[in-house]
Amino acid sequence: MSEQIKQIATRIKELREISGASIESLSKEFNIPQETYKEYESGNVDIPVSFLYEVANKFNVQLTEILTGEAPKLHTYSLVRKDKGISVERRKQYNYQSLAYNFTHKKAEPFLVTVNPEPEDAPVHSNSHPGQEFNYVIEGTLKVIINSHEIILNEGDSLFFDSGANHAMKAVGGKAAKFLAIIL
Repeated sequence: MSEQIKQIATRIKELREISGASIESLSKEFNIPQETYKEYESGNVDIPVSFLYEVANKFNVQLTEILTGEAPKLHTYSLVRKDKGISVERRKQYNYQSLAYNFTHKKAEPFLVTVNPEPEDAPVHSNSHPGQEFNYVIEGTLKVIINSHEIILNEGDSLFFDSGANHAMKAVGGKAAKFLAIIL
């Protein structure tokens, strides 16, 4: 795994240890198997952004602190130039860029997400997290699956949904799909 994921995993482990929480209690709270939680802390597997968001909420820290190790400092506005968002490596088919990483006390987390195409028969991995999510497709075609219901989004289409529902995204048409995701 990348060095960035290993550093994020170390920060998650440190937050848990500082709080005195056990892996068992947190895996129950996050509704994931203990083995999965241990893998996230090991830094040897991809860590879903939805999980990082839940960890940030649980420990009352900002997602930026988990991603970068630094606290956001801006209060009035945060400008992020094209391709300068903090990249969050996840699975090879997803690339997240945090678009407000340096703004403190955000009420939403905006990301620019690129989903790379995969073979049609490739498995789609779903996730869920507390809150709501807004997606706006900038380019390409995106298949969104929410609780086994498939929705096709093209450029200019948007979708707002309960992110506590199992959901997954897949680029279709053999080209990458790029969309703005805002997690509330």
